[in-house]
Amino acid sequence: MAIGYEFLKLSLFCLLFSSLSIARTPPAPKFPSSINIKPEKLSSSKQNHKLYRTKFFTQTLDHFNFYPKSYHTFQHRYLINDTFWGGAKKNAPIFVYTGNEGDIEWFTQNTGFMFQTAPRFKALLVFVEHRFYGKSIPFGGNKDVAYTNASTLGYLSSTQALADYANLIVDLKNNLSAIDSPVVVFGGSYGGMLAAWFRLKYPHIAIGALASSSPILGFENLTSPYSFNNIITQDFKSDSENCYKVIKGSWQQLEDIGKTPQGRRLLRRSFKLCKNYEDVSYSLESWLQTAFIYTAMTDYPTPSNFLNPLPAYPIKQMCKAIDNPTTGNDTFAKLYGAATVYYNSSGTVKCFDIDDDSDPHGLNGWEWQACTEMILPTEGNTNDSIFPASDWHYEDRVSYCKSAYDIEPRRNWITIEFGGNDIKRVLKRFGSNIIFFNGLRDPWSGGGVLKNISNTIVAIVAKEGAHHVDLRFSTKEDPKWLKEVRKQEIKIIAGWISQYYQDLAHLSF
Repeated sequence: MAIGYEFLKLSLFCLLFSSLSIARTPPAPKFPSSINIKPEKLSSSKQNHKLYRTKFFTQTLDHFNFYPKSYHTFQHRYLINDTFWGGAKKNAPIFVYTGNEGDIEWFTQNTGFMFQTAPRFKALLVFVEHRFYGKSIPFGGNKDVAYTNASTLGYLSSTQALADYANLIVDLKNNLSAIDSPVVVFGGSYGGMLAAWFRLKYPHIAIGALASSSPILGFENLTSPYSFNNIITQDFKSDSENCYKVIKGSWQQLEDIGKTPQGRRLLRRSFKLCKNYEDVSYSLESWLQTAFIYTAMTDYPTPSNFLNPLPAYPIKQMCKAIDNPTTGNDTFAKLYGAATVYYNSSGTVKCFDIDDDSDPHGLNGWEWQACTEMILPTEGNTNDSIFPASDWHYEDRVSYCKSAYDIEPRRNWITIEFGGNDIKRVLKRFGSNIIFFNGLRDPWSGGGVLKNISNTIVAIVAKEGAHHVDLRFSTKEDPKWLKEVRKQEIKIIAGWISQYYQDLAHLSF
């Protein structure tokens, strides 16, 4: 069995546009989905069928124009679970997940918090897929047509997606005769950004939002482009100074050894690669960097299988492999041991195909989004970074996007459309009922809301937390701090719903 991955450009499970800059000029950038390493396929087990039923809604292609083509439609997928719902007559709540840049089933199966919270609130659960992902493909459901060029991809944007969610929710409530059922939106990562923005843009539809690990401040001139990799550096350094030093010092060694045929053969043997690679040093650097980045993001306190099967506290396990005295001074043996924590925790992989660019979760649409509006600088590395020192250059993004799509990004559009500058001063005057959760071990937390904005726009920060860990299924092994985070979130949501019912009763007289 071989596991493949080509480290291209990370999407918004990772929200990165380009790979970490290294000493050499990288090849023309591509995007992976959140993960292109062939994790387990989406489960189709009977258990997951019990989690939800699949439905489709006839969605409008273009919500913001009135050209004849704007009225074209597509089939928009959503998943629904009414097992716990108290019903329309009781105005029982509706919990809606605002879908990310990928197959909605994948995110649904990893958002246990909603399933485990629904019985308490007698809530209807709805998970809505993002347009141009999964099975929600415009232009007749033909992805080849939908992804043809800028003329078709131009309908893929965050604002269109938010309008999709609004349109679907309103129609669903009408069909269920649940006009007065309160809606709370949930989301993690990009989905969390959408949840927060949905509450701000459509407060008449959603009474509140839980936005987990949502870097709404991760845009240019709001967050340092060095923040992302500084946090990864600290994650490893805080576990083991030696681990940090070994990784930091390895990049030049990989580059140097790959300059000769003998050195390239050594690298192929050391890392058990399936085949010869034209530029094995660069491919290995990208492959290793990917493992370190995703492990930092998913440094969960319990075993997980969101990206790849991982043990609890995987950074600790990586550093344990690097610090293993039996490897002596063999840097490549140390790196290989660390990489297997991420790529081969089962121990069944015989060799690695490090240039595979498959996209199991269908997330490649993020490339377009990162070329139009999602300008999230993350590639900067200081001299102390665990990765080679580098700067972020907007011009590199422009060059790629012009080459790929013949367009130029709208550099500041997101902060114009949704805000971000002086967020506390602005939102405390009109916003309400948003929870921003961030775990400080998550590199995306650098672009998150880490302080309360008002009494009703609340930041919950967990020092040991990773990427939207609060939304995962709970387990008996969860640490106390994680249990407390979820209790706090539930208490706040309960307050929103209680206040809504009070207002509803008052307005009924």
